[in-house]
Amino acid sequence: MENCEEYVVIVDEEDKQIGIERKLTVHSKNTPLHRAFSLFLFNSTKELLLQQRAKDKKTWPLVWSNSCCGHPLPDESYTSAVIRRTLYELGIKLNAVEKISDYRYCFSRDGIMENEICPVFVAFYDGSVVPNPKEVQAVKWIKWEDWLKETGKHPNRYSPWCVEETLILAADSKFNRLHVL
Repeated sequence: MENCEEYVVIVDEEDKQIGIERKLTVHSKNTPLHRAFSLFLFNSTKELLLQQRAKDKKTWPLVWSNSCCGHPLPDESYTSAVIRRTLYELGIKLNAVEKISDYRYCFSRDGIMENEICPVFVAFYDGSVVPNPKEVQAVKWIKWEDWLKETGKHPNRYSPWCVEETLILAADSKFNRLHVL
């Protein structure tokens, strides 16, 4: 499925679909608002999986970010997209994910804009990670408390959406209840 051409869903500010565009061409200096998601994946020792984006990624190549990001396909739910993309990027089959928060952002780097409605999801996983080299340069696990300190001291080392989403999670009571388990 991931080898065929992908499309992203273009939306308005209320996340209502207004069009569909090819993923390869949608990201430009004037990217239209579209659907995406972010996943923060934790293991049972409360470590967060980070990924360094592959060097050939069009947006934010070689930048460290949260566990997995992607776009729902047309007629695909956000939850299904998270599960599909995590398997494709990290070789991880998730059975359940939890939406924590809505999020919307717009950032530009190297002449490419990201402009997304991007709900933040959390999942838990203990097992091996098999990164897809087309998508992921490297992965590492980090204790949540250390991650909070790291992004507070050095936010420019990471994708800007990941840093903002980290703050959203840290302040969210639902996330804090889930994360204490």
